[in-house]
Amino acid sequence: MKKLYFLLLATLPFFATAQDKNWLQNNDRERNYPSEKYITGFSIGNIRAGETKSEATVRLRKEAQAYVAEAVRVEVSSETQSHDTRLKLQNTGSEATEQIKSIFESAVKTSTTIELSGLETDSYYDEREGVVYGFAWVNKYELTTFYKISLNMTLQQLESVLNTAKQLEDNSEKAKARTQYEEAVLLLVKAEQAQDILVALDKNAATQHNKTANYRSDIIQALARLAQGVYIYVKESKENMFGENSPLIADNMIRSILCNNGCSFTTDDTQADFILTLDASVRKRDPVPGIPSTPFCDADVKVKLIKKQTQKTVYEGTISEKGGHNSFEYAAREAFKNVGEKIADELMKWVK
Repeated sequence: MKKLYFLLLATLPFFATAQDKNWLQNNDRERNYPSEKYITGFSIGNIRAGETKSEATVRLRKEAQAYVAEAVRVEVSSETQSHDTRLKLQNTGSEATEQIKSIFESAVKTSTTIELSGLETDSYYDEREGVVYGFAWVNKYELTTFYKISLNMTLQQLESVLNTAKQLEDNSEKAKARTQYEEAVLLLVKAEQAQDILVALDKNAATQHNKTANYRSDIIQALARLAQGVYIYVKESKENMFGENSPLIADNMIRSILCNNGCSFTTDDTQADFILTLDASVRKRDPVPGIPSTPFCDADVKVKLIKKQTQKTVYEGTISEKGGHNSFEYAAREAFKNVGEKIADELMKWVK
């Protein structure tokens, strides 16, 4: 009798632990964690060679968690493929369109992680079989509540960032505005992801799709505007070559370089972000007596750049550069070309 008593006592911990796990069997999981209330993940595996029981337990728990995440992701994917009404970027093949697509694609890639608030895990090790079980579950109601709160908070942040971006754009601070709009894209994608998860969990959930659709449209239009770059109005441009007007070589060089760096020139000063004036002249360099040399000239340009919004002069000064060639005329042209490059580099510090 005593022998039987101790035998039963030795086996009691095993049976108590196993019975305590109300998820080990498939029918237990269906009964205790019904799919209308829970999303679950179940894993089972042996301890691998060189792996401890603790390490195997962690691995199987993580597998179960991954199954839960994947189950949510599949439901979201199925829902969005059937009912996705978000605005699509029209592929015009333009550089601006490609830039905007790249911004959105990058934001989507950084927002692939699904937060599983309330996710719980459990595990069980069957000593007789040497098998580890892992189980993970999340309550749909709790997860829905989490994403409702997350959506509202994200939309508030998004609205604040968009207001800041619009103010910066109105103040002609286009580079800063673009940065804010790109931050808004990240928040928009996060909000849309929250909406997708809410619809997958509860098809009757209030998701504010119209609001995010309008935000998406506003952001796309703003990025398209900003992709056109800073607008510059040339109020005056003069180039004097030995007492005669030149073909505005420095002016053309400045325009070319600035345009290649995202700026645009306008003939309407009301549309301008900056107003530019140029007054250029060229000087011959006197050769050293008795020493044959290549003709050299110095080009001097008075530059003034005014920010239209504030009517403040952001840059004013005289920039000089030399040029050499086989005649003074071509040396002067070379000097104007060189000084144009130098001016453009200087202006880039202020117009971006």
